[in-house]
Amino acid sequence: MHFHLVTLFPKSFDSYLGESILKRAIEDRKIKVSFYNPRDFVENKWTKSAKGGLPDQQSWFRKRVDRPPYGGGPGLVIEALPIVQAIESAIKKSKLAPRTKSLAPKIIFLSPRGKQFTNDYAKKTIKKYKNIILVCGRYEGIDARVKKIFKMEEISVGPFVLTGGELPAMLIMDVMSRQVPGILGNINSLEEHRVSTSEIYTRPEVFNYKGKSYRVPKILLSGNHAEIEKWKRERKK
Repeated sequence: MHFHLVTLFPKSFDSYLGESILKRAIEDRKIKVSFYNPRDFVENKWTKSAKGGLPDQQSWFRKRVDRPPYGGGPGLVIEALPIVQAIESAIKKSKLAPRTKSLAPKIIFLSPRGKQFTNDYAKKTIKKYKNIILVCGRYEGIDARVKKIFKMEEISVGPFVLTGGELPAMLIMDVMSRQVPGILGNINSLEEHRVSTSEIYTRPEVFNYKGKSYRVPKILLSGNHAEIEKWKRERKK
């Protein structure tokens, strides 16, 4: 499974991908993550500030990829061309023939106005695609012409607006990666494959806090799996 991330802030993924299950999945080569920063596709990346001076005096800054929107309005819009070239680079890296529709990478445009992301969507997507391109917006969004160039699906992770697409991209990678065989070790770890409840317990069987004893429900200690499953189903409602 290869995730291709188009983002202005690739370092924002470092902590999440550098810990726990996703880190092991990357180390075990069960998933791969590549980054494409639109700034890297801008000509004359470095431009001199009005003050003049030398680079070591911080008088140079990286050329911007965001501009005011046509028609007026607040905020800035990410230019189309750097995004287009970043996506093209991701498609090329996927090493799949663009004319072979069944093998083409899936391009997901993260947007609060998109289709709701679900576990079912994740499962269907990873069954069909091995390369997934996640396009992360920022500021007021991305120039709409990008969506006219590529076949993309707009996806939302919830009924709210975030400052950028990086957090939704992490969420989508996490949910999809869990569906890849071998990443969780035991396929039964997938909550959707078993009866699960938020009311769970572990050792010790009893502990005291501020003079009160807190115990594990007796049914979970009974060894009666049928009754335990029934208990879980009742609390899942």
